[in-house]
Amino acid sequence: MACTPNAKEKRLPRIAIAGIGIESSTFSPARTHEEAFHARIGDSIFGRYSFFNEDTDLRKRADWVPTLLGKALPGGTVTKEAYESMVRKTLKMLKESGPYDGLWFDIHGAMSVEGLIDAEGDLINRIREVVGTDVLISTSMDLHGNVSEKLARHSDLITCYRMAPHEDALESKERSITNLLDRLESSKGKPKYKAWIPVPILLPGEKTSTRIEPGKSLYAEIPAIEAEEGVIDAAIWIGYAWADEPRNHAVVMVTGDDKEQVTQGAEKLAQSFWNVRSEFEFVAPTTSFEESMQMALKSDKQPFIVSDMGDNPTAGGAGDVTWTLREILSKEEFKNEDGPSLIYASIPGPELITEALKVGVGGKVKAMAGAMVDDRFAPPLELEGIVTAIKNGDRDAETEVVVKTGNVNVIVTKKRKPYHHESDFTDLDLSPKTTDILVVKIGYLVPELYDLRGGWVMALTPGGVDQDLNRLGHKNIKRPMFPIDSDMKNPDLSARLIPLSNE
Repeated sequence: MACTPNAKEKRLPRIAIAGIGIESSTFSPARTHEEAFHARIGDSIFGRYSFFNEDTDLRKRADWVPTLLGKALPGGTVTKEAYESMVRKTLKMLKESGPYDGLWFDIHGAMSVEGLIDAEGDLINRIREVVGTDVLISTSMDLHGNVSEKLARHSDLITCYRMAPHEDALESKERSITNLLDRLESSKGKPKYKAWIPVPILLPGEKTSTRIEPGKSLYAEIPAIEAEEGVIDAAIWIGYAWADEPRNHAVVMVTGDDKEQVTQGAEKLAQSFWNVRSEFEFVAPTTSFEESMQMALKSDKQPFIVSDMGDNPTAGGAGDVTWTLREILSKEEFKNEDGPSLIYASIPGPELITEALKVGVGGKVKAMAGAMVDDRFAPPLELEGIVTAIKNGDRDAETEVVVKTGNVNVIVTKKRKPYHHESDFTDLDLSPKTTDILVVKIGYLVPELYDLRGGWVMALTPGGVDQDLNRLGHKNIKRPMFPIDSDMKNPDLSARLIPLSNE
């Protein structure tokens, strides 16, 4: 139950922190285990966010009680064992340190767990059983998360990012905390109204970037609705396309104390989303891998970036599909060291890592890499070449090795790792700015790669986050769903008022 203030003295609100975050593709054969979450316990959580530095106003406004915060790279379904272990630890700490006035629930929103169809709904429900229904919970999410009715019910305040790529991630998290503090400090408590509208649209992030239309203008409508008197927050969730659960679809939510403004604002956003549903297109030229290679080879701009999308680890791919790398290494253009230069990032290959460590930088290595998790499209690949760099100690990869074969520099990792930053390459003595072609397992480019690009194309490659949703074959999502059912009738987009968590 919530803390009861002492009338004789003003005290800081006691606010717990908890959350487990991951984007999980149910179409990938990979499984995510507990160590992948690198869970922070207690005060170590503060170090994750700059707004929690000791000298910040936000840190000083509450008596914070951090419990467990686990954040993993996107990946496969989370094992039941891993999930239950982290939940048990979280609930134990919450029980031991209560009571609370509020709780900041920091999640992604697209976690799939073995045996569950709504992992975040299950998690917040179990947290409620410990902290009680009067405690004010503010939920912070990625716009690629899913908001089930259960999650909406147990969340008092809820918001998500407004930019994709997520350049406003920290800003959004800080907003969710500030909303929580404001409601506690003003004694206004839970918002009177929560309008929830499921929108039957399921689109990949590569078609819904807010860099371009119609996503740009759609998300630009949010601030005006949020600014209305009686509205606390407004949010649009694109949802997560690569999981097959009933909650996988878009959602609009608006919270506040004015029933009319809350419901009208939600309905306006939902209708705006539906009206532009057919206008969403890929954020860059998109074609087959073969055509992508021809475009790259003809380009005189450095680097020409090719997004290897189907196995993108930042969206939930296993990261070890060898299909694309096999195609690259089979091309004559890349077998001659005088030909165009190419960097490939990356392929997990613990066997090759072991052999590379034996021979060291400058040594010749020959070993298998890739397809230990996802071998549906191509088998493990025998990679042979010269070791040009070795780096140990990376949080995700653990060990990274560069193998030069012909004029291709292949980054091999002990464990999968997405490559987002120029320093990811320069730390391995690679120069992405001056290479002719840079092939990265990614979808839309994160800001640093976007700024680095000379040219760019997104390749329709196979994997657990295949951009062809029809090819994936969803069975459990609610139907009809656009664009799978492209001729569906207009849905009911009237606001559904979700009961308060203590009702």
